[in-house]
Amino acid sequence: MATVKDQVGEVLLGTNDEPQLSQLTRSAFMKHALKDEATGEYYLGEEQFIDAVAPESEDYHKIKRYQYGILFLVADREGSGKVTLQDWAVFQNLLAKPDAEYEVIFRFFDRRRTGFINFDDFYQTWKAHKADTSLPFDWTSEWATLYIGSKDKRHTMTYPQFAQMLRGLQGERVRQAFLHFDRNKDGYIEPEDFQRIILETASHKLSDYLLENLPTLCNISAGSKISYANVRAFQNIIQQMDMVELIIRNATNKSADGKITRTDFLNEAARISRFNLYTPMEADILFHFAGLDEPSGRLGLKDFARVLDPSWHNIYSLTTNTISDAGQKAFASTRSILHDILESIHHFALGSLAGAFGAFMVYPIDLVKTRMQNQRSVAGQVLYKNSLDCARKVIKNEGFLGLYSGVLPQLVGVAPEKAIKLTVNDLVRGKFTEKSTGKIWWPWELFAGGAAGACQVIFTNPLEIVKIRLQVQGEVAKTVEGAPKRSALWIVKNLGLVGLYKGASACLLRDVPFSAIYFPAYSHLKRDVFGESPQKSLGVVQMLTAGAIAGMPAAYFTTPCDVIKTRLQVEARKGEATYTGLRHAAKTIYQQEGFKAFFKGGPARIMRSSPQFGFTLAGYEVLQRAFPMPGHAEEDGPRGHVEPGLGLAEAKAPLPYLRSRNALKVILDLDENFGRPKLPPGKTWTGIPGFGGRSQT
Repeated sequence: MATVKDQVGEVLLGTNDEPQLSQLTRSAFMKHALKDEATGEYYLGEEQFIDAVAPESEDYHKIKRYQYGILFLVADREGSGKVTLQDWAVFQNLLAKPDAEYEVIFRFFDRRRTGFINFDDFYQTWKAHKADTSLPFDWTSEWATLYIGSKDKRHTMTYPQFAQMLRGLQGERVRQAFLHFDRNKDGYIEPEDFQRIILETASHKLSDYLLENLPTLCNISAGSKISYANVRAFQNIIQQMDMVELIIRNATNKSADGKITRTDFLNEAARISRFNLYTPMEADILFHFAGLDEPSGRLGLKDFARVLDPSWHNIYSLTTNTISDAGQKAFASTRSILHDILESIHHFALGSLAGAFGAFMVYPIDLVKTRMQNQRSVAGQVLYKNSLDCARKVIKNEGFLGLYSGVLPQLVGVAPEKAIKLTVNDLVRGKFTEKSTGKIWWPWELFAGGAAGACQVIFTNPLEIVKIRLQVQGEVAKTVEGAPKRSALWIVKNLGLVGLYKGASACLLRDVPFSAIYFPAYSHLKRDVFGESPQKSLGVVQMLTAGAIAGMPAAYFTTPCDVIKTRLQVEARKGEATYTGLRHAAKTIYQQEGFKAFFKGGPARIMRSSPQFGFTLAGYEVLQRAFPMPGHAEEDGPRGHVEPGLGLAEAKAPLPYLRSRNALKVILDLDENFGRPKLPPGKTWTGIPGFGGRSQT
């Protein structure tokens, strides 16, 4: 087991040591494998194989989980119905290849393992998976002949030839389907026929919102039918979804309100597209579907997401899924809520420990800062020359433990202080952040930070006054003979409820501007300097640096408020001035000690704030690794939607899983029913009840 020192090093600096593929392969296999009692050999059946390659936690709204059984036929090299460890290793190695998606499909059809695909074998496999009600496809067409030869001159296909044929297959299926429905050969079909064509050829790649509104395509031009030009333009758009999204992102980023028009889209396309121009009809189709609920013609990312994001669920699909999968989803929902509650408690507990650790590590600096701020000259003499002299004299007069006088109230107050501050800032920022663009007006950023600082004072002011009085009583004991040593409990009882909020106005004056400076600065440093985005998450060192830099101006510029707060909250000694309020304290300090007195302890505040943030983050990361959420370590693989919210957002799932999913996307271009078992006449297959679908009569 790694030591704490090693773990801290990994958190801060990262690690380049990755598990060997053989270790990962064996671990994933053994987690799901069954044991053959007769031979003692471990193997995966089809069900166990699907569990291994398709985690239950993923979204199988588009490609059903049972359809991953197609890959089982590829992994089962001997056709025995069992995948051995050797078979599994070969399959995982196959997925590691850069062109794995097409090679997986090639091996699926190359059942004789010759390295070539015979058309007759290919046709029989295709026909076995094709539904009887599917749209017809003519393998004797001119297009097919170019790849496989004419009926009496068929030839075998190599892997590159086969892959290239698949690349253009979907377009040919759409063309043949259009001809099938264009019975009078006038170049037009009914909207319902167009919808059926797209449902059968591309429903695994398109959002429910887009699929349900397909018939409205007839409204982009005069008449009530859809032309072949409309179909080709629509197909060009869906084939270029990634490029379309890149153009939209660029254009919306340049827009002041995050919204663009058709003209903006075409102008941006002209700027960044070298070899691909979009026709007026293609732009019309894109804006037609994205703007069905926004007739103004100015659309944002939220509008386009319904078209570009294949995992987009509409109300109808969510409702039918809930009905069909009631048992499974009710249990999963309950378990998810319970898991979220437990996870929140787990994170809060680790955050409290990490916050206490950070506060403890920098507490001596905080004590020195307090002593320096409270120091007043007596007959022109001062007790401490500077911060280092103060630390040295504390250790000499009070021992090393003197540096930790009053640490307990600080540790008790750290957890709620951080929780309140972070929660309020996030809530207020979220309220004023524009949902479509993710942007927030800078005055609202300052307001959110200030509100967070104000809310924390309610809880932290009593703890601050107790901590400060404990911090200075050590030096009082050395300078005033017979001075009693007070406990935290005595101080609380002596002050009373009202006394615990002494100096609260100064505390507000310090914490409101501190948070108003700190949170926006931290946010902008992460985003503008270190490049944080939905596609890029920062490492711990980058977050530490951002936090440290943001804390410096916030700490230093609020030092005068901290000095006044300290003077108001500390117990005045004999012969020292007693302050009646905020204004009186500021005026007296300025008259008696000069302007520089307002910045006493400023360097100490900077030295405390930055490392405290660093220690807290590092401690939190180490604690997460040492004490993971129970059950979390067992959940290998991705969680949540594999498809990102918008296509160009990088998916977080392991690459082998993504390639498995992408291979199924390509094979479903052949027919949407691949992987679905044949049903008796009169029934339509829509999935296994409880696993993403239902059978219907």
